Formats: sequence, C-alpha cells, structure tokens
Amino acid sequence: MNKSPTRFFKIVLSVVVVVSILLFFWGLTPGHALPEYAMRTGEPCATCHVSPGGGGPRTLRGLLWASNGKPDKVPDLPNVLVAPGIKNGDELYEFSCAACHGKNGEGLFGITLTDSGIPADKIRAQVLNGSALSGMPSFTGKFAADQLDALVNYVAGLADGSIAPAPSSFPLESGHLTCTPSVPNSTCGGN
Repeated sequence: MNKSPTRFFKIVLSVVVVVSILLFFWGLTPGHALPEYAMRTGEPCATCHVSPGGGGPRTLRGLLWASNGKPDKVPDLPNVLVAPGIKNGDELYEFSCAACHGKNGEGLFGITLTDSGIPADKIRAQVLNGSALSGMPSFTGKFAADQLDALVNYVAGLADGSIAPAPSSFPLESGHLTCTPSVPNSTCGGN
C-alpha cells in the first residue's frame, strides 16, 4: 500500500520536470499577474483597472491592452476624454477619482483628500502628471480645460474643507408595518 502513493508522486514529479524542461527550451515566458503587469508596462494598475486593486471592470485603455495580447506598452488614447459631456466637479470626481480616493475623499487605495490641505496647484499637477510611486495614472489630455478646472476646484474644496463630503448615511424613519393575518390566530411576518 505504501508503494502506490510513492510511485504516483514520482510519476507526477517526473511529468512536472519534463514539462518544465520543454517550456524552458521552447522559450515560453511565464504569465504575468498584478503587479507584474504594472512593472512590465511602467503604468500604474489604475491605468487599466477601474479599481486599482486589480480585477473587476477595466478602463477603455485596459480593454484595448488586454485585447491586443497584453503587450509591454498600454495603448494611449489621444484626444479621448474620460468623461465627455460631464461638467460638474463632483460628477467628474465620482467618475474619475472615487474608485481610488473614496466617494467623499476619505481615501481608499489613493490618499485621503478630505481636509488634507493640499493646494489647488498641487492637485492640478497630480491630476495631469500622475504619480508612479502612488499608482496614480496621468490624466493629461483626458479632460477638457473646463472639466479640469471644475475637477480641481471640487477636490481643492474637499481638501480645504470648503466643500463638505456627502453624508455617509441617510437616516430613515422607523418602519411601520401593518398586516392582517390570513389565517385566524396567526401572526404576520416570519418565514
């Protein structure tokens, strides 16, 4: 009985070794997974993923990159705006920034913006240039001039406290349930 599991293990090990040697000599490269793709492309994860933690829905650039076989360079989309037609700073923030910085600027993957005191000129520079160290992609050319102004003004308002974050909860009145039992001597509700 003891020889059978040992023999099986030796066979599996032999197959793994042979396959590894064949892959090595055929020159096949190993697959990549996050954050290796970011290292290989030189782009932060948020360039391709709506959620910078990876997985989930991809940005348009990420979809194009994946459909092209995940090359070493993520395609650029010159003259393609992130949020065409959106003019309000809060909407632009929710669409473009909230996945990383939180709905209210509280910080998720990205830094906390609310009451951070970051000045508008630094916010504008970060939006335009991104930051490889923090994983923030560059948004140069991704907003029209008026959109960029609206976004920067909104984030600067969160940062200096002049714009209050949205409430984190919305109180509701207590429920008032009424019912009529369908069977005499029974109660309403339950499973």
